[in-house]
Amino acid sequence: MFVFVCAGCGARLTTPLSQVELPAHAHQKYGNGIQLPVLMESGTFAVEPGPWGHPWRRGEEIDPGEAAARGIHAPVHALSDGPPRAIVIAPGDTRGTVLVPEQAGGYCCGLDWGDGPNMACEACGLPVANRIDDCSLWQAVWLAPDAVHRLRVDADTAILSWAELLVEGKATPPSVPITRWGSLLGLDHWWSWSPQWEAAAGRALAHLLAASDGRPVAVPHGLVAEVFQRSLDALLPAVQPARRAVLAGPGLPAPDTDVDIVIVPTHPQTGELWSPAGPTASAYPVPLPFGVWMSMAFPEQHLHLPTSGTMPDGVLRDDPPAPRPHHLFRADPGTFQHTLVRLPAVRSPWLREILENLTHHMRAGLF
Repeated sequence: MFVFVCAGCGARLTTPLSQVELPAHAHQKYGNGIQLPVLMESGTFAVEPGPWGHPWRRGEEIDPGEAAARGIHAPVHALSDGPPRAIVIAPGDTRGTVLVPEQAGGYCCGLDWGDGPNMACEACGLPVANRIDDCSLWQAVWLAPDAVHRLRVDADTAILSWAELLVEGKATPPSVPITRWGSLLGLDHWWSWSPQWEAAAGRALAHLLAASDGRPVAVPHGLVAEVFQRSLDALLPAVQPARRAVLAGPGLPAPDTDVDIVIVPTHPQTGELWSPAGPTASAYPVPLPFGVWMSMAFPEQHLHLPTSGTMPDGVLRDDPPAPRPHHLFRADPGTFQHTLVRLPAVRSPWLREILENLTHHMRAGLF
């Protein structure tokens, strides 16, 4: 467990926190005028390994060699020149900070990145963080890595094994109620695909395309196909033979030997990829956040009708399932682009063409 303190005066700025994986949806912008919840669970923090936040440079100002040295292998609209390793926490875990109103510009319904940190240390006034709660952005506080220090306050939190995660881990439901700001009738909501699923799919789809080598990819039926197969069929040529991708991970049977791609979970605390053993150890691993992977690997079973009396073995609930979204699944385009430009495979002309035509694919309903 750690606390973060002001680099200027040493004042404590957070409650005790334990480190977890950076969420796949950390930088997602979802829809327009949407009210998104808090990004991080209370009591946790995550680290963005690369630069993020103000100041930004336009893509045309960045030399390709410099971009490649930073792990960017295709043109981008802009790149951050901020310090790397920004720390993201839940807003309720901050202590001893104040908002800086004059740094809160550029927002729509709430606070955005503006032109620099919009939170300061209450004790000495040093700018230390950005409070984000604007519409269509996940609510969070991003601590500036050059303005805070991390101090250990307790023993490390135990890292759960994969077997323990199967028991104690939380699945992320595929559909959730979405709320919009500023309706004439007040806050309104509807059921839609989870923004977390869309971001996770954007990251995974970039890896699936990179692993395809320009050949079609077949994924398992069910939720996996509903999320990926339509986009894969539209973006990849219909040549044979196809590459085969399967779900793999703790609690699932070992993949067959003819599998080319494995869709595996990332550890929610460490971010480590689950790795298969045996003949499939060389298969290309496609990452999914553990909660999304768990929902795909072990979908919750619902009864079609309520039951009375003692619940049957294996039945956990008899309430109706969540409403189904009214539109086909679409991966998050921003997360897809963010991931793909950081994969060396994007240098291939056919993958670069997909990236250049991303707006067209969005209009076609793939993203």
